[in-house]
Amino acid sequence: MINIVGLGPGAKNALTLGALDILKSAENLYFRTEKHPTVDYIKEIGIKFNTYDFAYDKFESFDEVYEFIAKELIEAHNLLKNIVYAVPGHPFVAEKSVNILISKCEELNIEYSVLPAVSFMDAMMEVLKIDPVEGLKVIDAFDMDNQILDKRIGTIITQVYDPYIASEVKLKLLEYYKDDTEIYFVRAAGIEGLESVRKIPLYEIDRQADIDYLTSLYIPRDVSNTKDFNDLLKIMEKLRGPEGCPWDREQTPESLKKYLIEESYEVLEAIDEKDDNKLIEELGDVLLQIVFHAEIGREEGFFNINDIINSICNKMILRHPHVFKDVNLSTSEEVLEQWDDIKRKEKGIESYAEDMKKVAKSLPALIRAEKVQKKASKVGFDWDKVEEALDKVLEEFVEVKDVYNKGNQSRILEEIGDLIFATVNVARFLNVDPELALDKTIEKFIKRFSFIEESAKAKGFDLKDMTLEDMDELWNFAKNNEKI
Repeated sequence: MINIVGLGPGAKNALTLGALDILKSAENLYFRTEKHPTVDYIKEIGIKFNTYDFAYDKFESFDEVYEFIAKELIEAHNLLKNIVYAVPGHPFVAEKSVNILISKCEELNIEYSVLPAVSFMDAMMEVLKIDPVEGLKVIDAFDMDNQILDKRIGTIITQVYDPYIASEVKLKLLEYYKDDTEIYFVRAAGIEGLESVRKIPLYEIDRQADIDYLTSLYIPRDVSNTKDFNDLLKIMEKLRGPEGCPWDREQTPESLKKYLIEESYEVLEAIDEKDDNKLIEELGDVLLQIVFHAEIGREEGFFNINDIINSICNKMILRHPHVFKDVNLSTSEEVLEQWDDIKRKEKGIESYAEDMKKVAKSLPALIRAEKVQKKASKVGFDWDKVEEALDKVLEEFVEVKDVYNKGNQSRILEEIGDLIFATVNVARFLNVDPELALDKTIEKFIKRFSFIEESAKAKGFDLKDMTLEDMDELWNFAKNNEKI
């Protein structure tokens, strides 16, 4: 039999009579740690015990420590038959070693019992005067990366053992809360003479001089804190509601198409300008469009934002078996090839031509052309070197001149398309984004044209009154000017 006992939050009067009886009668008593105020009293009354404090220096992570403790306890049980394992607080509250031990007992059919105790949670609720029914989340400081913060409920963070851990917790909280958010620093909750509770701004968490293994934090509910994704969903729901905005209520997926395209291009502009504040704003605009569509889908009963998130999560997991499964890939090229293979299987694409047809027709033509060319290239339908692609551009140029001289408008359209398509091939060979290249040329043209206009105005001329030769002279000057 393995008896698992809770030692309470730290005050001796929080020890239950049942726990005290077991501790006094135990011949084989093991403590996870003696770094707990209750242990001083247990020593005073002459109870002998073993501890696993040495394990914390033996391993690099707490998970390894707790796994080791559970394994050692099983071996002790096999040898001694009856043992008692005592832990701070309540055995089922923030005690991972207990969870692992119980799992092993059930796996090995070892009989065990758990004696409940007053937990640090009881002490925290008392000292902070909080009602868990109103919403309360408890987080282990060592598990912050796996938790989702929520300003709508109070949050307790336990096991803030030292300034380093406090600093890590602070950085995680700052990703969600405002830096001056008022929180409670709680040390030794429920232990008379040691208890300390004080309100501090979040950014001062790791500046407290008395941080130790008895430290916990409490972040009160504060719906007015930094806006989060749920706020955005509620805002959109209200805008579309009966008392909302007439324009927003009128929108449909079809009417919103142009805005999604416009906002996406504004994101690209912010990236090119390397303007972080603008990028934040423009990405927000794109996110708004997604939420807008999700709200319309929810109202019509077809889908909601959770369906969208679930879909993309499943897709990312499925298309990254080299990350989420036992598939070994070492290069980006292998990853992209695998991505395309998985995508074809998902969509039931059985031919290369069908794969090309799946490239969205709504894409800008230069982007679509490059994507189609890349798909053809994967099966060997491509030039061997860039010089051949350049020769093709010259060939198409000659054909444009030929049809132009004949005045056949439909053939002109076709041959101009061939010329542009051949130019995209050259760009692809040279690893140049044709869309980006053309955009830069447009900007360059506007800049040089602006120089021509400003120069003309400086001389008292209007562009309409200048000859092409005069403007061309200014153009060439602008082209050769290093400032342009």
